[in-house]
Amino acid sequence: MTHYSDERKQAVLSKMLPPQNMSIAAISREEGIHVQTLYSWRNKQKQAGKVVPGKASSYNWSAETKLAVIIETAAMSESQLNQYCREKGIFKEQVKQWKRDCLTGFQSSGAQKKEAKKQARLDKAEIKSLKTDLRRKEKALAETTALLVLRKKLNALWENENQES
Repeated sequence: MTHYSDERKQAVLSKMLPPQNMSIAAISREEGIHVQTLYSWRNKQKQAGKVVPGKASSYNWSAETKLAVIIETAAMSESQLNQYCREKGIFKEQVKQWKRDCLTGFQSSGAQKKEAKKQARLDKAEIKSLKTDLRRKEKALAETTALLVLRKKLNALWENENQES
């Protein structure tokens, strides 16, 4: 098994990116590296959160990859961002939209917490109401049971008196 240095891997992987945008098959023929090895290198880069080309367009990138792009470009000037986007084969507007989506997600999580607290208060109030209702019904049931027991005893007394007479 042939071992390639990290510099060599990066040089080969950079051929996949713009401006060259070479296919893996073309790189394999040119460099003499097996196609499966190139796919493996590309997949390892994807798993590490790096932006690499693939069959999926940038619109289908994972959330982790999009976040990695946002982090990488956060401190860049406009011209640096343009250069970065050209190198990665993405549009500047996509990066800006991903950043807005990310911020919206953080803002909505605050709104979700408020909604959860409101729902918890409503649930507590409903539980309290149900407990009160349950206590009232238990008291009514106990009273009815006591009346039935007294009625049976009264009927039993009347029957005993009628039999004695």
